[in-house]
Amino acid sequence: FDLKTSSWIQTPADIRKLKGALFCDRRYDTVFLYHNGAESYYAARGFRGSLRV
Repeated sequence: FDLKTSSWIQTPADIRKLKGALFCDRRYDTVFLYHNGAESYYAARGFRGSLRV
């Protein structure tokens, strides 16, 4: 997990069909799990990715 921002995690298809999303933070040596609407989460955040070539 990114130690400075929230990270998307794989969300079950039935939750995604309802436009939900799961994400986590790692703080205080603990992982916190959250839920929210995907549009709401994405509206206030950027996107990070990794591409291996």
